[in-house]
Amino acid sequence: MQLSTHETAQPLAGAGARRSGKYLIFQLGKEEFGIQVMKVREIMGVQDITPVPHLPEHIKGVLNLRGKIIPVVDLRLKFGLEAKEYTQRTCIIVVHVVVGGAEPSPIGIVVDGVAEVLNVVDSDVEDTPQFGEGTDTSYLLGIAKIKGQVKLLLDIDKALDVNEICRLATATQ
Repeated sequence: MQLSTHETAQPLAGAGARRSGKYLIFQLGKEEFGIQVMKVREIMGVQDITPVPHLPEHIKGVLNLRGKIIPVVDLRLKFGLEAKEYTQRTCIIVVHVVVGGAEPSPIGIVVDGVAEVLNVVDSDVEDTPQFGEGTDTSYLLGIAKIKGQVKLLLDIDKALDVNEICRLATATQ
């Protein structure tokens, strides 16, 4: 499935303006997460991933995407969930991640399945609650309440550690 990423970005008038828009909703376990559609390049089934030695467990390796080598991160493992065997619903979402102010770089993220594309408005989103000192939730844009369900909205640039991505970019070049 190829997604168009040529939508115009909304101005950053405030946190609400930054959080409203179209989101690709996907599952990890029983939870649903959302990534802004403008960050998504494409969705594909699980491909052959080439392991790279000495990387953390959640970095599955690299894959050849039409002649370009891109790193692949299993988001389930990155978020500390139990490893799960890949199924027919498992897929790779290729996202554009900004690394240290440079041009966006494609990164594949493995998820349990893709659900839908939702239009999220400001009134649907609440700020992430405080979970106490030492808990970092900066990778969450907020929490959306849609049709009685909770969806965690990810800032994918922050969810994928910048230092980790820099190491991957260096290793794959």
